[in-house]
Amino acid sequence: METFESFVTGTINDNLWTVVPWVLIAAGIYFGVRTLVVQVRMLPDMFKAVVEKPGGAGKDHDADYGGISAFQAFTISAASRVGTGNVAGVAVAISLGGPGAVFWMWMIAIIGGATSFIESTLAQLWKTRDKDGNYHGGPAYYMTRGLNARWLAVIFAVFISITYGFVYNAIQTNSIVESVGGSLEQDSLGFKMIVGGVLALLTASIIFGGVRRIANATQLIVPFMAVAYIVVAIIVVALRIEEVPGVIADIVGHALGFKEIAGAAVGAAFMNGMRRGLFSNEAGMGSAPNAAATATVSHPVKQGLVQTLGVYFDTLVVCSITAFIILLGSQDMNYGEEVQGASLTQAALASEVGAWGTHFVTFILFFLAFSSILGNYYLAQANIEYLTKSGVWLNVFRVAVIAFVFFGAVGSLPLVWALGDTFAATMVFINLIAIVPLGGVAIKLLKNYNEQRRKGVDPVFHRDMLPELKNVEVWDGSDPVTRRSIEDRQTLEDRS
Repeated sequence: METFESFVTGTINDNLWTVVPWVLIAAGIYFGVRTLVVQVRMLPDMFKAVVEKPGGAGKDHDADYGGISAFQAFTISAASRVGTGNVAGVAVAISLGGPGAVFWMWMIAIIGGATSFIESTLAQLWKTRDKDGNYHGGPAYYMTRGLNARWLAVIFAVFISITYGFVYNAIQTNSIVESVGGSLEQDSLGFKMIVGGVLALLTASIIFGGVRRIANATQLIVPFMAVAYIVVAIIVVALRIEEVPGVIADIVGHALGFKEIAGAAVGAAFMNGMRRGLFSNEAGMGSAPNAAATATVSHPVKQGLVQTLGVYFDTLVVCSITAFIILLGSQDMNYGEEVQGASLTQAALASEVGAWGTHFVTFILFFLAFSSILGNYYLAQANIEYLTKSGVWLNVFRVAVIAFVFFGAVGSLPLVWALGDTFAATMVFINLIAIVPLGGVAIKLLKNYNEQRRKGVDPVFHRDMLPELKNVEVWDGSDPVTRRSIEDRQTLEDRS
């Protein structure tokens, strides 16, 4: 009789992931063509947009603006992306798919950059502002306001709440337990239950409104942890820089079928690279737009560019250096035989720097993964609040989140990652149903942005510029950023 694990890992995902990679590639190519490869062509604008302050270049962050800066939105989405997927997810991809999986992770990032641009630009356009001046938005909002399909928004809100509140949090816990077990050389069920219980209690203390100092401290520690990991990884790669060309040759050669790697078929490389690449950079899933919509910018396109840069940072930078650590330190591994996560990254780093490398990965992964649990919860909560204002249902949801945090500790590694694949694929389908027909709106916004850039002015959007767009709320001139930017431009024109 087929077990639930084999049903998910085999029957469901084998069928879903026969289609999903091609859907993602097709969407990315479609958006890339329509935007004239915006994800490559406008790379300089991405760096400019990410450091721009609210209201335009040179402006100070003003409480009058509300929201957060483009850079803050970038760091929020980067903090949720950089974590388990970069440390354990890359290891899973390589252990099952061989070196070639890394190449396909790169490809889904580059191709998916155009998709990320579209979804985040749309989120900016149809965001809303509450009475306190804070912005809210994301796929549920552009599905409702742009597509006039609240039914689809409700379905998406349900799936993203389950995916991030339950499934992805189970993955974070599973990776923490695996890494802590690797450091302490413990693998018993009792040990896993203890770690899971501690994580569940920590999560409960925060999401039920208490211990705000822990959440605030985590927000400060996580960027430091991410930087520390990147620095150590770069040092490791630099020490064996002469071997890097050979590793790159293995990655490309195996991905394209030029070089056979024992135990890892080319098809496995493609499939696992696509799966882990999507889990890591989330391009096309509809998750990053929730953070993108909260930013204060003078034109929706600016935040679309910022979020595209986030995809590149996650996959082309952080995932790549993890891949190099593994491939430089695990030359004799048997690919395709066993799913390996954080423990593989630990072993590879330890082979390069000594035993402390194992504990270093544990330390880094704990903070990155636990912060992701909190970030995932708040992302899910935002969509629960879209569905209902009931405090009772929100508390029921919180209890379920805590239960899944604990489940991740005792669930098998293949099962929790397979569930992640299932729900990620479902979110892609739902999100693409919305952004493909709405893509033309983002193209119009991009054209408007480029026309202003060619005139040598800092792009500003007002909904009167595209009066055919309906249900646009904050871009009506009453928005402080738009109003201030238009006033500044008028002043400059009067002076000239």
